[in-house]
Amino acid sequence: MAQHPFPALARAAVEAHVRGGAVVSPPEPVPEEMRPRAAVFVSLHLKDGSLRGCIGTVQPVEENLAREIIRNAISAASRDPRFLPVQSDELALLDYSVDVLTTPEPIASIHQLDPKRFGVIVEKGWRRGLLLPDIEGVYTTELQVAIALEKGGIHPRETYQLFRFEVQRYH
Repeated sequence: MAQHPFPALARAAVEAHVRGGAVVSPPEPVPEEMRPRAAVFVSLHLKDGSLRGCIGTVQPVEENLAREIIRNAISAASRDPRFLPVQSDELALLDYSVDVLTTPEPIASIHQLDPKRFGVIVEKGWRRGLLLPDIEGVYTTELQVAIALEKGGIHPRETYQLFRFEVQRYH
């Protein structure tokens, strides 16, 4: 089965960067589906399913989806603070997924969340925590929000804002 163009571009970006520090260019001409601006998360998993890197944007920063994927794929492989940078001997062991986010919308309570359908963002001032939807082992809204709070360095007793978003996930 052929890989969708989004994770294929993420793979090409990571492999070029890890092998030689290069930044790939988007396909020319940029395919129609890669032209819009959108926030994107790129996740790298090892074949056993364990996370190897995940970096993304909540709002788009690049001129199109192709450039957003390239930027975040390289960051997932080299700048995720939870992991050492990906090495060339790991490239064959990686699976890629690309999540394209909808615009986050503010919500009044966790009762407007569903961890299978919605990702969550918690914000307190400049601190922010985000958790993508449909994460293995995250089956309750309480756990989803607790993880996002921890990622953002926000104490659960603090007053914070909640946002939800949906993703289109490509493997």
